[in-house]
Amino acid sequence: MAFLILSFVKTVSWIFFRAKFQWLNVPPKDHWKKAKLYVFLNHTSLFEPLYIQALPFSYLWHLAGHMNVPGADITLNRPIVGRFWKLMIPHIASVSRRKDATWGNYLKSIRPDSVIFIAAEGRMKRPNGLDKYGKPMTVRGGAVDIIEHLNEGGMILAFSGGLHHIQAPGEHFPKLFRSIKMNFSYHDISEYKKMFSENPWERKIQMVQDLQQRLERDCP
Repeated sequence: MAFLILSFVKTVSWIFFRAKFQWLNVPPKDHWKKAKLYVFLNHTSLFEPLYIQALPFSYLWHLAGHMNVPGADITLNRPIVGRFWKLMIPHIASVSRRKDATWGNYLKSIRPDSVIFIAAEGRMKRPNGLDKYGKPMTVRGGAVDIIEHLNEGGMILAFSGGLHHIQAPGEHFPKLFRSIKMNFSYHDISEYKKMFSENPWERKIQMVQDLQQRLERDCP
């Protein structure tokens, strides 16, 4: 079922939306398969699965069985949207924004063959550039926790051009025949971690700052 839904979303995206995808560095051969972590930056809409258009069908088959995603409990509890996400991503884990055990339980659920997708800001940007509470959108530590959890494989940073022109939070249906844009960069996880301090706390702060700087610089 997951592969069929992913393939359907890719096909719909290809038919109705013109995409422009660009690599900011030169990725290795088979970069999709080598990636263990996809960090999504500039989260603006629940219609962001449209970016699946960038992935080949052959890779969607692999994702259907290995994709591991932390999802906001508020979204997953919605009767229609939540059901759709659970069908598309069988290994999606409900995570709250409270200081409870859900995040630690998610980290424990990561398997050696997991392919992880995470929105680094942990919430969705509104058209005014802020989150729904009126606070600035910034990278949070969840993506870094996952980077620390992994010791091998690749990481793809996916910089969204934003989808407010297609569907903004609160709107129910997307506007068709618009353009979508995304920039990518590939990084070896072990080499990326070596760029920062050996002290775990300092390294986490530095990686959050690095992702924030890339977000502000590299989105199309």
